[in-house]
Amino acid sequence: MAERVAVIGAGQMGNGIAHVFAQSGFDVAMIDVSPSALERGKATIASNLDRQIKKGTLQSADKDAILGRIAAEQSLEAIRGSGLVIEAATENRDLKFRIFTDIDAAADEGAILATNTSSISITEIAARTKRPEKVIGMHFMNPVPVMQLVEVIRGLATSNETTQRVLELSKSVGKTPVEVQDYPGFVANRILMPMINEAIYCLMEGVGSADSIDTVMKLGMNHPMGPLALADLIGLDTCLAILEVLHEGLGDPKYRPCPLLRKYVAAGWLGRKSKRGFFAY
Repeated sequence: MAERVAVIGAGQMGNGIAHVFAQSGFDVAMIDVSPSALERGKATIASNLDRQIKKGTLQSADKDAILGRIAAEQSLEAIRGSGLVIEAATENRDLKFRIFTDIDAAADEGAILATNTSSISITEIAARTKRPEKVIGMHFMNPVPVMQLVEVIRGLATSNETTQRVLELSKSVGKTPVEVQDYPGFVANRILMPMINEAIYCLMEGVGSADSIDTVMKLGMNHPMGPLALADLIGLDTCLAILEVLHEGLGDPKYRPCPLLRKYVAAGWLGRKSKRGFFAY
């Protein structure tokens, strides 16, 4: 019998994580309270598999088998029997704390509980459970089926066994895991977000237009995507949440979120998902 994994959340990150585990032969329970989110999640996985078939990286005969390994569920009861539970809910501290208390109660005794948080303290999340040694960060990059990296983040109490198992599991789904320590923003966002924030300051201060700023970084620094377009892809609300974690957690004014970013989020201009951010979609 295939090993079983549960993914909490069917959004952008959740359905991507479910996709890569199912493609690697795992049975996956994709859990979300919203039936429409589950439907959208499964539709996204199906269209991403079609894209892989078009590119020739997947046989069309495999698509149905992969989709067949993903069960869409609304109840946390569906966690039972999973050796690994990955939480991929919105980047909100209180929400994650609440989810971890619930999944700790619902999961099998030996199960590892992982969070896909991009900035929130693993140590604090683990403290909400009775198994802090089995709590770890698995920060996948977006879009999950395409991006190679998984940041594996140890909390203060995370055991060596848990870390080893998660490094192995990451490799088994074709990812390259990198072990990092539990500090605000870890490595990826501690370096990325100040760059995005600085690009927004350049826009606010009129140093250049959004197009100019992104072109400089694409052609001058060989980035595949400009920082403002990348912020729109990530979601400006998520960027703001991560910068606030950095600012509060490290206490350094260099992480202060740009006022223009706050203004866009207040206006509901969140990037691609709202059709309007630094660019229109």
